[in-house]
Amino acid sequence: MEYNHYNIKNDFPIMSREVRPGTRLVYLDSTATAQKPRVVIDAMSQYYELNNANIHRGIHQLAEEATAMYELAREKIAQFIHAHSIKEVIFTRNTTESINLVVQTWGRKFLQAGDLVILTEMEHHSNLVPWQMLAAEKNIELEFIPVRENGELDFQVFDQLLERNPKLVAFTHMSNVLGTINPAKEMIQKAHAAGALVLVDGAQSVPHFSVDVQYLDADFYAFSAHKMCGPTGIGILYGKEKLLDRMPPFLGGGDMIKKVLLRSFKANDLPHKFEAGTPSIAEAIGFGKAVDYLTQIGMDNIAAHEKKITQYALQKLKSIENLKIFCPDVPDRGGVISFEMGFIHPHDVAQVLDHYGIAVRAGHHCAMPLHEKFGLPATSRASFYLYNDFEDVDLLVIGLQHVNELFA
Repeated sequence: MEYNHYNIKNDFPIMSREVRPGTRLVYLDSTATAQKPRVVIDAMSQYYELNNANIHRGIHQLAEEATAMYELAREKIAQFIHAHSIKEVIFTRNTTESINLVVQTWGRKFLQAGDLVILTEMEHHSNLVPWQMLAAEKNIELEFIPVRENGELDFQVFDQLLERNPKLVAFTHMSNVLGTINPAKEMIQKAHAAGALVLVDGAQSVPHFSVDVQYLDADFYAFSAHKMCGPTGIGILYGKEKLLDRMPPFLGGGDMIKKVLLRSFKANDLPHKFEAGTPSIAEAIGFGKAVDYLTQIGMDNIAAHEKKITQYALQKLKSIENLKIFCPDVPDRGGVISFEMGFIHPHDVAQVLDHYGIAVRAGHHCAMPLHEKFGLPATSRASFYLYNDFEDVDLLVIGLQHVNELFA
């Protein structure tokens, strides 16, 4: 379909909001969470109004309707990422829980003292801290692919680390700070050739461009609904069926069981083996509708639109005195621009912009080690999505000019 960002912006009720009289919302914080279109909001409301029931075990009509809607959402998501089977699509709370699931099940069972896990310096804390916790518990070794000055990973060091026979490589597909899009397929091929499994943090990739987990040959792939126009509190762990079969359950109780005795239990079949208790049913339904929405627009169209907006923003921001972009020359980048403005603290930048209705993020963006590497305590971050347009960028530029004027 033809991409019309004006029509798309009208699909999102919050975009019509004035944050104060005469000042419209300019939302540039989609890397933290994306806004929700009306169709997602309506789908969740309709479930609560007409179909609300617990799923899988009930035999009354509402339970059967709710179960069908929940499992249809799983099917849509499996198709969206090109999973081989719905058994490989596990509902979790978010990307963080998906990564923790792998750490606490696969990691605990298959990693031994001295085993090597390779990460990168650009990881979100969600793909650092769980591994650090396991390393402290099991005495596994963590090593890191450095980030070069231009925002790319140092693949020479990656190759050297692979010579040490790692058991797993875990990396972000797209950096939430630099916007760097890592060459996932190439990295996965190299890791597999070295005998390692691969976990990919796809929180910033799945919402913004087409992802085919079979083409990538990822062993595990994690992402969240709320960053792709869906609700908060629900995410996905994709895992190859043969791996998930060998992993123990993550949490106990509810849907994850097939049989329970007083002193033992038998786990359920995939994917329910990893879905303990009453799940986020309305959220799953909203997630499925978000996938429908993105599919209708077209992920290639979304990626192309974001690239245009980002390139426009990179050019316009050059006119701002005192502004320095964090790794401006990343060769392959998504719709994320992090920057600093000399002595002006990022929180002050964000607060002034907020006065003009412009929402950006300020801080270390859950990537403290990356900021420390470049000697930055924090940055301001503007991020773009399918509903942003050139006017949003122009208003950001005007807002940043006001920041300079205020602190001159």
